[in-house]
Amino acid sequence: MKRIYFAMILSVALAGFAAPVKIELPAETGAFKLAPGAELANGQCLSCHSIEYVSTQPLLPRAFWASSVKKMQEKYGAPVPADQVDALVNYLTLNYGTNGPGATPSTTTNAALATASSGNGPSVATKYGCLNCHNVSVKIVGPAYKDIADKYRNDAGAKAKIEDQVHKGGSGKWGPVIMPPFPQVTTEETKVLTDWILAQK
Repeated sequence: MKRIYFAMILSVALAGFAAPVKIELPAETGAFKLAPGAELANGQCLSCHSIEYVSTQPLLPRAFWASSVKKMQEKYGAPVPADQVDALVNYLTLNYGTNGPGATPSTTTNAALATASSGNGPSVATKYGCLNCHNVSVKIVGPAYKDIADKYRNDAGAKAKIEDQVHKGGSGKWGPVIMPPFPQVTTEETKVLTDWILAQK
């Protein structure tokens, strides 16, 4: 009986010294290889999974990447716009697949996307897949653009903060969810996107 009592006291005493263990995971900073179409992969793919999901795949031909994008759309509901599919598949094939037959990029598609996306906020947001995680007025994965505008409305450094978040990504400002970095967004596009976000009411 004394042994049991002693064991109970000892366990209680030791419990007092035990501290909760907090594990800090490293921030998700991976991004796709910089090349034409990287903005599509960063916007469309990183909103659901890490770069390793793609980078660890074997070097396979264009048909594999086309079927993968189709599977993501049909089975997992990835909202990849139809006019971005060809350029996204080209990018994945040339940078993470084989450069065999059928891997030739569709330059007209990439050029059309680049031209169409530089003019206004919604088109820049569509080009980089921002609308997969953000909505103008309702929180999805990340905060609503209206809420971002409200938070920074009277902040003189708002533009610089948003531009930094776009290019570097990160987490903590709106909770633990990680935003992937988008270093390939041009200075002009970042300004257009930032102005549009801050104009939301």
